[in-house]
Amino acid sequence: MTHPELVTDTRITQAHGFTLWFTGLSGAGKSTLAAAVSAELRRSAIPVEVLDGDEVRQNLSRGLGFSREDRDINIRRIGYVAKLLTRNGVAVITAAISPYRAIRDEVRESIGAFIEVYVKASLDECIRRDTKGLYRRALAGEIPQFTGVSDPYEEPLAAELVIDTEREEITDSASRVIDRLFELGHLRSPGDA
Repeated sequence: MTHPELVTDTRITQAHGFTLWFTGLSGAGKSTLAAAVSAELRRSAIPVEVLDGDEVRQNLSRGLGFSREDRDINIRRIGYVAKLLTRNGVAVITAAISPYRAIRDEVRESIGAFIEVYVKASLDECIRRDTKGLYRRALAGEIPQFTGVSDPYEEPLAAELVIDTEREEITDSASRVIDRLFELGHLRSPGDA
């Protein structure tokens, strides 16, 4: 199901607040996809907040390291903010590596209206896309506990959607996310109220 009306007018509405949780390796395309989906939702006058992992680290989670405990604290903080926004009718999009399944499941349980989107790309592709040189430094041993290199990434077992950014264009991926939100009842056409 494609929704061409998203490009030109505001013929979709939001059923309630929800959290789209984009998870995947660094460089997989989470932030890019979050920007594309948020732009589509805003075109339809849906209130959206994007909680980008890099921005949260600089503000809400400043001072945390990258141990498992610190990563879990960071994800709980993102989850808490997402929960508050969700219950107040906002469409929340998170773009955070969130490498551990257990903490993602904990946040899912806390929020309720939670849609996990696995933004997938191979390690080789993420290394190729690495404009900041983080993978190069991690592979050289300069960055300890780097997800996908020296620290694990636990892929979702039952994500509501998997987006393979090596095989899809961003516009197609964003359309698939919007379509899935319709399928799950988080978005609707005005006549469906």
